[in-house]
Amino acid sequence: MPEIDPTEHDIAELGPKIKDVDDADELQAMLELEEDGEDRVPVKTLIEDRIEKVESEDDGEIEPETVDLSDRTVADVANMVRDIDDADVLRDLLEREQAGEDRKTAKSQIESRIESVEGTEEAEGEAVTEVEYVPPEEKYPELDHPTNDKQWVEGTVGAEYRDMWVYCETQAGELVDVSKEMLGKARELMDTYNEEYNERERVVAVLIGADASDHVEEVIAYGADLVVYHEDPRLERFRHQPYTEIFCDMARAGGDLAADGREEVAWKDYHEPRYAVFPATNNGRDLSALVQGELDSGLASDCSGLYIENAMISNPAKVGTAGDKKEFERVLHMKRPDFSGFEYSTILCIDKPNRDFHPQGASVIPGSFEMPDPDYEREGEVVDYEMALDEDWFQVEVEEFDRLSGGVDLTGNDVIVAVGRGIGDDPTRGIEQALDLVNAFDEADLGLSRGVITSSYSFDGHVEQYVTEERQIGESGQAVEPDVYIAAGISGAIQHKVGCDESDTIIAINTDPDADIRDFSDYLIEGDLFEVLPQLTEAVETGELGAMMEASDD
Repeated sequence: MPEIDPTEHDIAELGPKIKDVDDADELQAMLELEEDGEDRVPVKTLIEDRIEKVESEDDGEIEPETVDLSDRTVADVANMVRDIDDADVLRDLLEREQAGEDRKTAKSQIESRIESVEGTEEAEGEAVTEVEYVPPEEKYPELDHPTNDKQWVEGTVGAEYRDMWVYCETQAGELVDVSKEMLGKARELMDTYNEEYNERERVVAVLIGADASDHVEEVIAYGADLVVYHEDPRLERFRHQPYTEIFCDMARAGGDLAADGREEVAWKDYHEPRYAVFPATNNGRDLSALVQGELDSGLASDCSGLYIENAMISNPAKVGTAGDKKEFERVLHMKRPDFSGFEYSTILCIDKPNRDFHPQGASVIPGSFEMPDPDYEREGEVVDYEMALDEDWFQVEVEEFDRLSGGVDLTGNDVIVAVGRGIGDDPTRGIEQALDLVNAFDEADLGLSRGVITSSYSFDGHVEQYVTEERQIGESGQAVEPDVYIAAGISGAIQHKVGCDESDTIIAINTDPDADIRDFSDYLIEGDLFEVLPQLTEAVETGELGAMMEASDD
């Protein structure tokens, strides 16, 4: 029986655990357990890939000249050719692949490495290979408005871009907390940016809605230099097309490429924003994708970190010459947990020689940045943006709806009690006990791991209302930083860590003393949450945990 039973974990939790297993026999036993149990294809693929990696490592160093490519996966081939600098050896590998398995992806990996090696050799000899550029009107002669990749967008090259734009979302007449957090971070970034590059670029707050003007002073207090807002009674509720059209029209107003008839405006003398950030809320995720698509740029979604630095890039598609390098300035580095759950990825949005990608765009997970202190003495410029809205954008009318009293905002609590898949033996009782502990504190609330949200657990009606996506903590949920974070039955995948690792004190409750959450917890209680939670509740009610609460800020 292997130490890890894959049927007890989802793939996000299993990934970080399995990468440390180096015994092929144990991995094979895990694979058999999965086949006899859940039989999930992604999990089996994960285990099989790990088996192949372990077995290849056991084989010792691979000799490219003699390796049997039929015994190697495409991933093995890609990893092998990465370290080969001899073009002749690579060509021999390519010929053997063509004569054998003839896998398209494997051949592409070898060909790309050949191109990279030969490009480097030529660059050293001062003979470089330029990437061929075909103008869009030649590439797409059948289109009326050709661009490099799409038909209905502006393809710009060499335009001027300035400022960081922040979409400030409101709900039920209030500026949501993540909007304030983004304004504070944008202020910090642009202050540093202006000092480093000797510029005077601004933080621009964008407000759209039926009560947009009500929030102008507040967004200035939280860091905006310029507020551009559009107010219309029809925009009381978020609507995809009008919100997208308004934001993009603002972004394209005036500017240095106004040959399409746009008039100059006093508040903006550049083509499009340099950077654009949005909240990673339900509405913000929709709007960010639509806006960035319409502006023909890219989007890094669900980010938890942002910083601006120069970046040295060698990709021929970006620098225009194989084997060459170029330093790109003022690049927004957008940090997010990658999909494997193993590590963070940093996303960059880089121009091509004949193609600009602006604004550099990101959506930000609520709670990722500190809440700034507002300064209501700050002054800023305000633009009441006038724009005719097409009636076709409002063909669907919502005649009646119920508004929730306030939703679930877990940020700002002193204590968060979060439960994970450890409640699986008795899900309803697990939620009940977590709520008992929550109620024992003055300022506390209930959080959930993604495993609970995506599970097929059956909950009794009186607790079912608490099991909603709004309470999810992690990379695709909320990020919290309470004084005390109690994680009961949560393994500690990196996606969850993103949402809670800024907490002052983390207390984990887990039957597995080697669970990943141990690595970033201050205290680990080895035990069954069904036994530990009631004891904690009693300790709080009798004041025995008071000393720890007072020390949590130290």
